[in-house]
Amino acid sequence: MQTDITQSGSGGTLPPDLRERLQLALGGAYSIERELPRGGMSRVFVARENALGRRVVIKVLAPELTASLSSERFKREIMLAARLQHPNIVPLLAAGQAGPSLYYTMPLVDGESLRERIDRERPMAIANVARILEDVASALAYAHDEGIIHRDIKPENVMFFHGHAVVLDFGIGKALTAAQIGDADGRITQAGVSLGTPTYIAPEQANGDPSLDHRADLYALGVVAYEMISGHPPFHGRTPQAIMAAHAREAAAPLATKRPDVPPHVASIVMQCLAKLPGDRPRGAAEIVHVLTRGAAPAKTSASPLARIPTWVPWVIAAISTTAAVALALARW
Repeated sequence: MQTDITQSGSGGTLPPDLRERLQLALGGAYSIERELPRGGMSRVFVARENALGRRVVIKVLAPELTASLSSERFKREIMLAARLQHPNIVPLLAAGQAGPSLYYTMPLVDGESLRERIDRERPMAIANVARILEDVASALAYAHDEGIIHRDIKPENVMFFHGHAVVLDFGIGKALTAAQIGDADGRITQAGVSLGTPTYIAPEQANGDPSLDHRADLYALGVVAYEMISGHPPFHGRTPQAIMAAHAREAAAPLATKRPDVPPHVASIVMQCLAKLPGDRPRGAAEIVHVLTRGAAPAKTSASPLARIPTWVPWVIAAISTTAAVALALARW
């Protein structure tokens, strides 16, 4: 299911009087200043935290998304994610409820997103790509050690702050998934099962694999790196359904054919991140940092990504139409 809860704005079915409801729910703790004009599954407000005088971002999720969530469990998960303290992670601050909608807060990063930089510089200089990858991989390595998977690494979730890349919304994917509640028949709702964005989603994540681990984030980071280096993500120009199918069964064209000047060790680690099997990817994000800082190519895997397509790939293909249909429906919110 596609989510865009990080760079979002006035899209969806959130009520027009949400600002007033939100201000009432916040009491005197925050003073809302303005709404950011971005579209997605939430509305985003800039506010001032009155006690400390700092500016924060308040993201309010659409009621259709929060209707299937336990508000108390969501708040607890946000509190757990708020413990992350790393120079390349924008921390979460708090969570609450405004009417039927849940919200969470984080410090305001008043800068450019990686999406904006890619669109302006496509393709990007290799030296800049390496620095950005190192920053994001460092954030992932730390968060993964703390037991938190991002689940939605993409250019929109990376911002620039004082020359460094910082990652937004760590812990939100886990909070949305962990807070799911059963419906009247005791079944678990499907909203949030395959959190992610079709362009950057790992095959096992699209399949809703319950054993999903940190290597799904490494796959998404590989797609982001591929886009920065070549100018476009793998399987560019297809429908969401076709892109998700390609992630499961097609190998991306080698980076060297797209960008001859890419250093071999950079091309090698990016292509390893794009392996279909999680076991064929780097062991962790720290390995990516090591390769980028030492300039040494990663160990070769015993088989190509396509030569060892996992047995669940046919199930991924069968599930893609349903998953993409949900993603497209939610994207219209």
